[in-house]
Order: sequence, then structure tokens, then C-alpha cells
Amino acid sequence: MSEIAIVVVEDEREVRDAVVRDLSPFARSFRIEAAEDVDDAQNLLAELDGGGVLTGLILCDHLLPGMLGIDFLIELEAEPKTQGTRKVLLTGQAGLEDTIRAVNEAKLDYYVAKPWSPEDLHEVVKSQLTEFVLASEEDVLPYVSILDGPRLLDAASQRGWEGRAT
Repeated sequence: MSEIAIVVVEDEREVRDAVVRDLSPFARSFRIEAAEDVDDAQNLLAELDGGGVLTGLILCDHLLPGMLGIDFLIELEAEPKTQGTRKVLLTGQAGLEDTIRAVNEAKLDYYVAKPWSPEDLHEVVKSQLTEFVLASEEDVLPYVSILDGPRLLDAASQRGWEGRAT
């Protein structure tokens, strides 16, 4: 079982703290990290990678100091190490043109409008991490209780049968 991180990139401390707090149900199984800007996030991603931690999900604001969140997500999509990372834009300020760029160029996986409800955020995170785990982990069973259990059990069953057939 790999160590997997959720990274929150948000410049407003109160909002960043609220997102991290809302992610607390995932803290038993996932490492939750926060960055206040793109430079901080890039350093954090390098540190995680250097420690063998996979970045499974990035929740990123759009208006960040120094670089737009969408431009950061596009950069991540261009990097082989982070292409598989699930990308969620968490913002209230991205216009249609920027959102289309994020979908087309960053391969944005989901858009969450501010303000969000904790329940909705949980469902998005659960869904996105389920996709990441299915794509990156051989053994998905450790995640059944926290993520989309039926999908993971189905995948484990299919993988088990495929393994027996060979």
C-alpha cells in the first residue's frame, strides 16, 4: 500500500484551513498537505515525491499569487510524475474561458464552486481518490472502507479472477 497525499493549494488561510478541516475524514488513510501558493506547492510536491509519497489529488484555487491555479494544473499535466494525479479546481472566480482551458489543457477532473458543502466535497474527493487508487494501486482492498467500496471490491474481484486465469 503506497502512501498517498491530498494536496490543497489555497492562498487564503481561512479557506485553506476550512478545506483541510473538511478533509479530516480522509486523514486516517491519506496524508493531507496544504500549500499557500504555487511555489509552496511545487516544493511540497518535490518533497512528497522524494519521500516516495504519491500525490493522488490536488485541490487547487484559481486566483493564487504569482501564477493562476489553472496554469499550475496545466504544468502538472505536462509532467510525467503528476499526469496521473487527479485535479480538482476549487474556486469561485474562474470564468468560462479559464475553466475550458483547465478541462482541455490540464485534464481537469472536477470543478467545485465556492462556497462548497463538506458533504459535496467529501463525495468529490472520494470519487477522485477512488479513480486514482484504481489506476495506481495493485491492492485496492485497504481503501474499501474510506472510498467507493463497491467499485473497489468489484475491481479487486476482477483483478483476482484475471490473476487466476493466467
